[in-house]
Amino acid sequence: QVQLVESGGGSVQAGGSLRLSCTISGNLRDGSCLGWFRRAPGKGREGITTFRIGSGIINVADSVRGRFTISQDNAKNTLYLQMNSLKPDDTAMYYCAADPRDAGFCPRSRIYTYWGQGTQVTVSS
Repeated sequence: QVQLVESGGGSVQAGGSLRLSCTISGNLRDGSCLGWFRRAPGKGREGITTFRIGSGIINVADSVRGRFTISQDNAKNTLYLQMNSLKPDDTAMYYCAADPRDAGFCPRSRIYTYWGQGTQVTVSS
């Protein structure tokens, strides 16, 4: 069983930055996937970026490429999402997720097995 707890959300003005954290408990082997997702009001879930444990392969959505960065601190069992140059369109509930299935890559469209409770990010213009 894997448990995920997000933190770091908040309100920020456009152009600002936030760093989200996701504390991970439980065992995830090499080849497992970690990811950040978001759901904006009235919209479907969007896979922002994923990280494959072991290989470190990252998959990034075009909507956040060059602005958002995913990283992992193994020692702290924590997944991060550094968000820079935030826009009002980035306003959403952000979730971290984990999936133990090893398919060789980590698609953003996959329905992940484990999810955190979410943290709200609000960007004002």
